[in-house]
Amino acid sequence: MPELPEVEHVVRALAPIVTGRRILGAELNLKRIAPGISRQKFNRQLQNARITAVGRRGKYILFHLESGHVLTTHLRMTGKFVSLTTDDALPPYAHVIFYLDDERRLVFCDMRQFGRMQIFKDRPKELEKLAPEPLSEDFTAEYFLNTLARSGRPLKNLLLDQTRVLGLGNIYAVEALFLAGVSPMKAANTLSKPRARKLYQAIRDVLQEAIDAGSTLKIDLADGNGSYFGTLERFWRVYEREGEPCVKCGKRIRRVVQSNRSTYFCPGCQR
Repeated sequence: MPELPEVEHVVRALAPIVTGRRILGAELNLKRIAPGISRQKFNRQLQNARITAVGRRGKYILFHLESGHVLTTHLRMTGKFVSLTTDDALPPYAHVIFYLDDERRLVFCDMRQFGRMQIFKDRPKELEKLAPEPLSEDFTAEYFLNTLARSGRPLKNLLLDQTRVLGLGNIYAVEALFLAGVSPMKAANTLSKPRARKLYQAIRDVLQEAIDAGSTLKIDLADGNGSYFGTLERFWRVYEREGEPCVKCGKRIRRVVQSNRSTYFCPGCQR
């Protein structure tokens, strides 16, 4: 699943293509992508709507419209946007098509059909519940320490809770824990304040590092196959490196399963 750095780069790729463009029409070809609205109403609310900005809240992509409405998109596992001319063949799994006023089509395709869209005027509850943006001034060390102190969950599980710590998925959660030298299995409320502060900084560092490095994406919105998710460079320290030597101490990276998800860690550096 794309995490905050990946979504950030999708937003940066979309912005110059759609900002200022008017949606002449929209086709919702798979109802489950936008379950809270009929196909007819989806098109009616977006027809002739001008896109004034593209932003992000956590892992949600936000298309701000001149009408004051916002179209949210969550890519989930395999959701992708592609930008096509009117002559280009549609990519596989083209579930939503936006016809723009520059004679191009913005297409949302999703092989596994987990992606979701919603149109709203007032901010929906799922966005209101999200934690502060982890690279913003609102995500303070004090907020993070208080969040840990109130939870007895394993740290890895807590870091994946978007209402507590925003933007982390499996990759950057394990990377941050490794960078901080903290066991992913440790109960959050037992972590010392010095270690908690190290983890707080590690979260910010790994996310910024991934954004600066181009994240794990090679994005080409004009790729007709919609295949813009591709690893640019394997810069992970522990993720998917089971059995390989730790970059710090040389011990073998281990993998355990937490809440049905793989967790990678170094038994030497993260006791």
